[in-house]
Amino acid sequence: MGKIGLIIKREYTTRVRKRSFIIMTFLGPILMAAIGIVPIWLASVNESVRIIQVIDESGTVEYKLKSNDNLKFVYSQQPFAQAKKQLEKSDFYAMVHIPSFKDGDLVHLQRNIKIYAYSQVSLNVKVYIQNQIEKQLEREMLKAENVDQAIVERTEETINVQIPIIELADKKNKDTSADVEVSTALGAFSGILIYVFIFLFGAQVMRGVIEEKTNRIVEVIISSVKPFQLMMGKIIGIAFVGLTQFLLWVLLTAGIYTAFLGSVKQKYSADNIEMLMKKSPDGTSVENMDKVMSAQNAIERVNQINWGLMIPCFIFYFIGGYLLYGALFAAIGGAVDSESDTQQFMLPITIPLIFSFVMAQTVLNDPTGPMAKWLSIIPFTSPIIMMVRLPFKVPISELIASMVCLILGFIFTTWIASKIYRTGILMYGKRITWKDLGKWLRY
Repeated sequence: MGKIGLIIKREYTTRVRKRSFIIMTFLGPILMAAIGIVPIWLASVNESVRIIQVIDESGTVEYKLKSNDNLKFVYSQQPFAQAKKQLEKSDFYAMVHIPSFKDGDLVHLQRNIKIYAYSQVSLNVKVYIQNQIEKQLEREMLKAENVDQAIVERTEETINVQIPIIELADKKNKDTSADVEVSTALGAFSGILIYVFIFLFGAQVMRGVIEEKTNRIVEVIISSVKPFQLMMGKIIGIAFVGLTQFLLWVLLTAGIYTAFLGSVKQKYSADNIEMLMKKSPDGTSVENMDKVMSAQNAIERVNQINWGLMIPCFIFYFIGGYLLYGALFAAIGGAVDSESDTQQFMLPITIPLIFSFVMAQTVLNDPTGPMAKWLSIIPFTSPIIMMVRLPFKVPISELIASMVCLILGFIFTTWIASKIYRTGILMYGKRITWKDLGKWLRY
């Protein structure tokens, strides 16, 4: 094993044995899986039925407010004053009072409808009640204009149009359906992960170099290896650490999601649909059916993702982007004596990363445009932008060009970083400026 191999082994073994690495390796997948699973679980747990008492003195509602799975309307004929007194001791979540009004005076009515409750009514409940009452008042207005109520009821039917996008192919390939929502979400999430990983592990390289430099350990190491070998060994070693952690995160997160999706498939399987429908004889079966279809649709959309392309490309752009920026981070660590001195050098290096993160939204809106194309090829922006574009099926020629440019960019930044690193790693007690870095590059 060569000297670079020994340095890689040392960096890798010392970091993977740390308690923080072990904790984050197992905690990371749980947190990532929780982002998608916990909101769904909380929504299902929070599905308590709230009963709303309706006092309709006007006769406009006439038992026409529609209940749903979480909200049920109960109509009462008792006087409003009496119902208001008994509300605190009752099981009602709130009470809706619709006062009487003169014929044709709907404006006066809509201004005097009130919701009474002894606790704060949630915004969702308030909006739902308002929407239901608004529909009934609109019916009354149309009725006053002698509009046929059968026509009104037909116009109120919900029309849900799902327009699929079919990507046409040549004679060799079949036409395939494209899911814009899933592609957008996956591209944004992949770009954010690349952005975070490059900053996270790049900063580890910089801190490691600064720590060895301030402790004067590097003076002993440099007596046995060249500065370039030390820099490359440290960068590649930490890259393997990040790759190991990422692969473990993928496997553990996939395991958690597989278990979760398995339970969802079983819950919303074809055998259970009929049973779910039978549980709602009061007219709320439409909502249950919507949940069934939404769950099945979500599972199908996840299965349509080309994971065989996404995961290898993510690994490549993670490693390529990290190596490109990691070399520059190592150069900064070798040029300064403390982390407080790194601020003046960090901004120019991180501007391309920040710019890529900002431009990701523009690329998502137009993933095939010229700006997206060139930003996904330029090495300093391609790790993030290409991962944002990849779910939208990037042409293979552009993908190859992007990968080649990223490799060349890593070689270029490593050459620059090595010239700075080999000079600055043994310099102490001097505040380095951009002018000094320029001199080192010309040595």
